[in-house]
Amino acid sequence: MKVISVMQSWAQLIVLKEKWNETRNWATKHRGPLAIHASKKIDKAACELEPIRSVLAKHRFHAGNLPTGAIIGTTILDDCHKVTANDGESALVDPGILVVGNEFYFGDYSIGRYAWSLLDIKRLAPPPPIPVKGKLSLREHPIDTGNRTEAGCCSDKQFT
Repeated sequence: MKVISVMQSWAQLIVLKEKWNETRNWATKHRGPLAIHASKKIDKAACELEPIRSVLAKHRFHAGNLPTGAIIGTTILDDCHKVTANDGESALVDPGILVVGNEFYFGDYSIGRYAWSLLDIKRLAPPPPIPVKGKLSLREHPIDTGNRTEAGCCSDKQFT
């Protein structure tokens, strides 16, 4: 399965189904299954900012208990959308999708970047996450999640 490393708290926000786009400065042609790897680095300052702090707290997480260095969930990479406009409170991604609210705040929607649209996000259930060393870009990793994913697919993205 393809794997992408994402810094914490962003990786946790994805697997908690609070973040539906992963923003990157590059596009990918890959579409399909994608594992979410929480890198070893935690952006502790971001964990204290609202609304990140309160969203994590709602799920009983904080900078001190975020999993790192492991695959923590799976998703389906549906598409990559180029950011075409940003007014500081919302962004427009091609083909005319408006990103607002927490979804906007949880990503870097600078013009020219890409929003990777994620579907069918599933968090790995206990036992602990699958330890994996992080790497840049997409890469292959043999993953057997078995029955370790929590049920739940969402199509009600944070778009308007």
